[in-house]
Amino acid sequence: MTSVYNETIKYTIDSPDIVDPGVLTPLAYAYADRRDIDITIRHPEHTSVCPMTGLPDYGSIIIRYRPDRKIIELKSLKYYLLQYRNVGIFYEHLVNRILDDLVAVLKPKRMEIVGEFTARGGITASVSAVFTEGE
Repeated sequence: MTSVYNETIKYTIDSPDIVDPGVLTPLAYAYADRRDIDITIRHPEHTSVCPMTGLPDYGSIIIRYRPDRKIIELKSLKYYLLQYRNVGIFYEHLVNRILDDLVAVLKPKRMEIVGEFTARGGITASVSAVFTEGE
């Protein structure tokens, strides 16, 4: 979708539909039968755009999870998250979408996605979504 600001500046806001979770690559967790672990992954350079204005949103995405049988291959996660670069998506929808995509691929025991977004207009936001096995 192309948007116009002030009749002279043109920019493109991509739909969330362009994000392909098929790039996410799960790996076997070799210690699944021996012990639980907790994994924290930080992506401090997340960017997407405001779907209303097209202005950039910057922030950190923190992924915390307790795997069952699968863990995520980090390069594939990086490529997955890079797809959001020009996507117009609200913070609340972003963390839920990431959670849904990762849960579908990994089927973890527990997972939390936190988005900590930098200030825009003097306001910061932190948004989290949680999945617990059996819910």
